[in-house]
Amino acid sequence: MDGDPTTKALSRIEAALARIEAAARAPAAAASAAELASLRARHNRLRAAVQDSLGQLDALIEGAQG
Repeated sequence: MDGDPTTKALSRIEAALARIEAAARAPAAAASAAELASLRARHNRLRAAVQDSLGQLDALIEGAQG
């Protein structure tokens, strides 16, 4: 199942999310409080969008299997 395009896409999404989370935790010496707040808000929106997309993919996969 490693060659499955859906599995590959999910792996890429999860890897990107891990990179985003790691970057959000890393100290940002030059970033102001406003910049950090903006980045956190953007991160939360992106995370929500990815979770929504994963939910849609799960529903499609379940529909295709059942």
